[in-house]
Amino acid sequence: MHTPKVKICCISSIEEAQLAVRYGASALGLVSAMPSGPGPISEELIAEIAATIPPGVSSFLLTSKQDAESIIAQQKKTRVNTLQLVDAVPVHDLQRLHNELPGISIVQVIHVVDESSVEEAVAVAPYVHALLLDSGNPKLAVKELGGTGRRHNWSLSRKIVASVQKPVFLAGGLKAENVREAIETVQPYGLDLCSSVRTDGKLDEEKLKRFFDVVYT
Repeated sequence: MHTPKVKICCISSIEEAQLAVRYGASALGLVSAMPSGPGPISEELIAEIAATIPPGVSSFLLTSKQDAESIIAQQKKTRVNTLQLVDAVPVHDLQRLHNELPGISIVQVIHVVDESSVEEAVAVAPYVHALLLDSGNPKLAVKELGGTGRRHNWSLSRKIVASVQKPVFLAGGLKAENVREAIETVQPYGLDLCSSVRTDGKLDEEKLKRFFDVVYT
């Protein structure tokens, strides 16, 4: 079983980005405007942070936009190298993103709710570079599109990993105490976390160290 890559999300400053990279993060999540959830920052600040991220570390823009034109505009402004689509995007828009943003990775979030989430993942996988399995609920009146800190049904996540031919990140309630179980159960390509390595909203070096120690041992 390979050691998964780790993405630290909700990065809010250059200092947080540097801290996460120092401990071994291979991707950083930068959250743009969302209907709910933690961590949104301005596109200007996203661009500022993204410009400092070293080569080899992926800069993920989390976007709740659902049309190619708006998403392309965000990427041009922020200059990230990866787009994390936290809501459903039509296939023709995904194809346009590929055509107009060559070299930019596209990661589709699947909110794992029930068996239909497995079908959704299998259907969209051919049109994106990777999937990210989270615990939101896009069907609520105010959409939950991530950052819930909740764990979902990992057996469904494992089924998705086994059913698609693309890298899969696992998110939702991951922390030092359960990450070993998560790795063994789901066997994801990568792990994605936000709240469990923070104290009062700020990245906590001690919690970060504890998490990476478990992943790397």
